[in-house]
Amino acid sequence: MPLWLDLTVRVGAVVAAFLVLPLVVGQAEHKVMAHMQGRLGPMYAGAFHGWAQLVADGVKFVQKEDITPRDADRRVFQLAPLVALFPYLVVLLAIPLGPGGLVAQALDVGLFFVLAVLGVGVVAVLMSAWASANKYSLLGGLRGAAQLLGYELPLVLSAASVAMAAGTLSLPGIVEAWSPWWLLWQAPAALVFFVSGLAEIRRPPFDMPIADSELVFGYMTEYSGLRFAFFLLAEYVGIVVIAALTTVLFLGGWHGPAAEQLGWLWTLLKVFAVSFVIIWLRVTYPRLREDQLQRLCWLVLVPVALGQLVLTAAVKVAL
Repeated sequence: MPLWLDLTVRVGAVVAAFLVLPLVVGQAEHKVMAHMQGRLGPMYAGAFHGWAQLVADGVKFVQKEDITPRDADRRVFQLAPLVALFPYLVVLLAIPLGPGGLVAQALDVGLFFVLAVLGVGVVAVLMSAWASANKYSLLGGLRGAAQLLGYELPLVLSAASVAMAAGTLSLPGIVEAWSPWWLLWQAPAALVFFVSGLAEIRRPPFDMPIADSELVFGYMTEYSGLRFAFFLLAEYVGIVVIAALTTVLFLGGWHGPAAEQLGWLWTLLKVFAVSFVIIWLRVTYPRLREDQLQRLCWLVLVPVALGQLVLTAAVKVAL
């Protein structure tokens, strides 16, 4: 296959996944939350199990007026939703779906690349907060910046543990080095990574930056129409990315029966299982206060991640 055609196919597949998987997760969230909370509304649109609810939401956002506040920094305000989406699209390029090079771009430093790009998310939060010329948006942006900068540390430390265990920063290499006993050995790191990932994408119970009961909708308060929909899409893509990274780093990625033929299916099943847990947590736990959120980060997750690093180093030396 010519290089240009191979590149086109890989990029096209990633863009398709970027557009389709978040919608599937969004539809699943509608249904899962409806069942857990006994809400009948999301089950009506389109008759059978409310299959058209997501379509109805999309039409609603398209029809809404796109408003930019008079005192806003217009260019920054309009660019922020795209900056929120772009890092997740780039990250998907490096996540392996299956064995045999089933990845858009295999990088020797893939884990480093992914964690570095995920850190760009704080820029979109600050852009939208500052450019909105709204005190609620600014407060939400400051909360978001403190949260994202804090939870970066346990996220990176827990990922470093599994990279040390595998002896590589390559994401396909980490999956290949994985063995079932890692489910026990790296369990603390997996928990720290998952919780920190939830905080990074600002999902409940880590949604202090948008706290609707206090800040209207935080840094997204002044957004409407398609730009608001882009922020919501970024949240769902974030769910897919965190679930995919958890799967690749800690759950064995494509490992499973008939992995050579069905590895891609095992990866997707694990991604959707982790995504279900993320949705489940939204329904189950109330929002953390700011002091609780920071205490969890610095007094629980960081020490556990550091302890896991020491354990991993000891095991590697012993073996």
